[in-house]
Amino acid sequence: MNHQPTDTRCTGYASPLGMSRRGFLGQFGMGLGALGLVDLLSSESRGNNPLPPTGGILADYHHLPKAKRVIFLFQSGGPSQIDLLDYKPHLNELHGQQLPDSVRKGQRLTGMSGNQSSLPLVGSPFKFRQHGDSGQWFSELLPHTAGVADHLCIVNSMYTEAINHGPGVTFIQTGSQFPGRPSIGAWLSYGLGSANEDLPSFVVMVTKGKGGQPLVSRLWGSGFIPARHQGVRFRSGKDPVLYLDNPDGLDRSSRRRMLDALEALHQLQLGEQSDPLLESRIAQYELAFQMQTSIPDVLDVSAETRETLDSYGPDVAKPGSFAANCLLARRLAERGVRFIQLYHQGWDQHGGLPAGIRKQCSETDQPSAALIKDLAQRGMLEDTLVVWAGEFGRTNYCQGRLNGNNFGRDHHPRCYSIWMAGGGIKPGTQHGRTDEFGYNVVEDGVHVHDFQATLLHLLGIDHERLTYRHQGRRYRLTDVHGHVVEELLA
Repeated sequence: MNHQPTDTRCTGYASPLGMSRRGFLGQFGMGLGALGLVDLLSSESRGNNPLPPTGGILADYHHLPKAKRVIFLFQSGGPSQIDLLDYKPHLNELHGQQLPDSVRKGQRLTGMSGNQSSLPLVGSPFKFRQHGDSGQWFSELLPHTAGVADHLCIVNSMYTEAINHGPGVTFIQTGSQFPGRPSIGAWLSYGLGSANEDLPSFVVMVTKGKGGQPLVSRLWGSGFIPARHQGVRFRSGKDPVLYLDNPDGLDRSSRRRMLDALEALHQLQLGEQSDPLLESRIAQYELAFQMQTSIPDVLDVSAETRETLDSYGPDVAKPGSFAANCLLARRLAERGVRFIQLYHQGWDQHGGLPAGIRKQCSETDQPSAALIKDLAQRGMLEDTLVVWAGEFGRTNYCQGRLNGNNFGRDHHPRCYSIWMAGGGIKPGTQHGRTDEFGYNVVEDGVHVHDFQATLLHLLGIDHERLTYRHQGRRYRLTDVHGHVVEELLA
């Protein structure tokens, strides 16, 4: 764990230079740290891909990046791949029959269906068709996404160890099933810094008014790396960022003078001893001041054309909707925000799946496709990586009793589907394959850590070299696993 500095009024030792014991050790440690930093930066510089000085730890990219930014459309709850992206007609032929032991192979089930005496297979009630020149299969629930088929790389062979929501969402967002690790956006901010002095490098938006599994701030937190790298959540309504406005009676010029005076005091303290927490606080105060003018500009969509607004669907006029957040994601990307995370809850359909998943798709399908088209029309898709993914998939069998076409599906970590577009991803392709039951990966599996390693690679980062020393060891997003999936790269 990180320890807060102790009282500076130390006793029992003074250095020959008259400084306190703590001050002496602090300066000695800074000297060793500087040597380590020089070594780190010199090793990173061998790539000859210099980064601008934007507050990141890396002096250079590890290799030439293909993406400048990421928009991650996270579908919280676990969308059913069998009903959306992984066409399994064989399941329809076996509808109502038992899941064979030869397919399950003794794999564990959740506590919600593990004690069922019957595991009846359920085919999808939704029609699938091939779309685009690439001929990729899409459910009828995704007509707009199907319209951008030739921009997408669909991965049908994702898998994870996590079988429940908390560990599953934490795993794909932070690389660990246990809380406390930095999130993907925080790692990118730490490594690459910000491309805009007036906005955060990492912004989070959650669809307003959606129920489902809870989303907590640690999912976009910075863990043990400096706090300035954590995600900043934008909300709909009067105060998009909490505590950003000036208090009553304090105007902008007065706040500027207050911050200048406060920074001067902080710098005096830093002159005596380095304090990462204090340095983060100074940076956050300054960013908050700049955001007072930059955020209203981002949120003002009055200059958007009617054609653009209509393309995102009727919900775009509702602040906090998934459609409105997709439009804001594009506007943030234009202004240099490096990692934009959208969360949309409600995909956890243990029962009533046909009606539930239809509603989810009606809220997300058109805005997701519109975002792809919008970025492409502006020449931004080629260097913007867009990801659509959940934490795991759903089972091919019914949870509970199968009642005609009204059924539910349980959590399934063994295989699920995501899609990616732009940012160096090979378009119009499908990667990986599951068995005819949609239960196991049989070709080109992509683990969560492989996905994370590939994402970092597209941004010019070697996932094994972006590390942070904490509690005596070096941590990274991919822990001790993961490899770049070269087949996904254009």
